[in-house]
Amino acid sequence: MPLLKVGSAINTAQSLLEAAGVPSQEAATTARCIIASDRWGIGSHGLMRLPFYLSRLQAGGINPKADLKTVTDLPSLVIFDGDDGLGHWQLQKAAEVASERALINGIAAAGVGRSNHCGALGIYVWPMINRGLVGIAFSTGPAVMPPWGGNKALLSTSPMAAGIPTNPPTVVDLATSAVARGKIQAKAQAGSELEPGWAFTKDGAPTTDAKEALAGMLAPLGGVKGYAIAVLVESLTGILIGPTLAKNIPDMFAADQDALPQQISHFVIAIDASKLSVDGNTGRSAEFAHEVSAAGGRLPGSNRVNPENLNIDDEITITDQVSEQLKNWSVKLGI
Repeated sequence: MPLLKVGSAINTAQSLLEAAGVPSQEAATTARCIIASDRWGIGSHGLMRLPFYLSRLQAGGINPKADLKTVTDLPSLVIFDGDDGLGHWQLQKAAEVASERALINGIAAAGVGRSNHCGALGIYVWPMINRGLVGIAFSTGPAVMPPWGGNKALLSTSPMAAGIPTNPPTVVDLATSAVARGKIQAKAQAGSELEPGWAFTKDGAPTTDAKEALAGMLAPLGGVKGYAIAVLVESLTGILIGPTLAKNIPDMFAADQDALPQQISHFVIAIDASKLSVDGNTGRSAEFAHEVSAAGGRLPGSNRVNPENLNIDDEITITDQVSEQLKNWSVKLGI
C-alpha cells in the first residue's frame, strides 16, 4: 500500500478541493482535518472519503462557496447555518468560536446546521484542548441504525467526542453504533468480511457482508444503552439544530444522491477546565493520568497527535484503490 508524507498528502487534498471550487483557506483546513484522520490511523475517515466529497462538490450536493451564516448570537451560544458547505472547516470554526467564548464566560456552545460530513469527530475537540478547555462534540448523519426493537433505520452512527486537557490529552471519540460506517465502506472496498454483530441487512437479518451492510443497518453499541445515547446525539443535532433528521439525510456513499445536500448538523461545547474545581485543586488530572499509567493502562486517545500541529514528515498509508481514485480525480480536475 502506498506511503505518503503528511505534508504531501495535505497539499494533494487541498489542491483537489481548490480545483473543485473550494476557497483556499477552507480547502486548507479541510485537507488538514482529512489527513489528521489518516495520521490517527482512521483511514475510513481520511483520504478514502475525499473522492466522495469531490463527487458531491461537482454534483452540487456540497456548496464549495458556502459561508457560515449566524442564526443565533448570544454570549455563550452561537448557531450557524452552514449553507451546505463542507463539514470539516465549518465544525473547526464552530469549535474555535465556542473556545473563545468559553474563555470569557466559562462555558460556551456552538452549533452548525445545514452542513456536511466532517470526518473524525475527535479532531474538533482539539481547539478546546489546545486552549486548556474541556471539549465535547456531537454530529449526525444518514440513518443507518434502527431504534431498539425496531426494524427501520432512524438514527445515524451518532458519533460523539470529548477532549480533556490532561497530559497527555484524553480524547474520547466513538460512534454509538457498533462500528463507524466508514469502516464498513473500507471493508466493502477491500472485499473483507465484517465482525459478527456489527450489522444487519435491509430486512433486519444479521450479516457479515460489508456491501449488504452498507445497504442495510448497523447495530447499536452495547445494545439498548447505545441506542439511548444515539437518541441523545440525534436530539442535540438533527432534532434541535436541524434542519434535517437523520432519516432524511442523503447517503454520501450512494452516487445517485450526490446532488442532494446532506444538511447535517454538528454541536460543540467548550468548558473552562480551570473553573470547574470545587476546592481549587487543579492537579487531580495529573494524579489520575499517573494512576492509569501505573496500572498498566493509558488514557483514551492519548496516542493521537495534535491535529492542529501535524508533522509534515510523518507518513500515512492509503490503499491502492484510494491512490488510484485520487490520481483519476487529479486528471479529471486538471491538476
